[in-house]
Amino acid sequence: MASVQTDSEVGAVTAFDEPRGIGEVTSDDGRVLGFHCAAIADGTRTIEVGAAVRFNVIGAHHGRWEAWAITPA
Repeated sequence: MASVQTDSEVGAVTAFDEPRGIGEVTSDDGRVLGFHCAAIADGTRTIEVGAAVRFNVIGAHHGRWEAWAITPA
C-alpha cells in the first residue's frame, strides 16, 4: 500500500501534458510533485495549467512523492 501524508496541501498546476496525461503541481511551499491524470479527483482526467488546487501527497514508484486526489482550491 502507498504511503500517504494525511494533511492536504495547496498549490497550483505548473505543467500538464494532456496527450500523455501527466503533469506537475507546485505546492505553496515550493515542492514540485508529479501526477498522473487519474489523480484528478473529479474524474475528468484534464486540468488547466495555473489552476489553484488542493491535493494529498502519496509515495509512488522508486521512492518518489506524487500529488493525489487533486481538487480545485
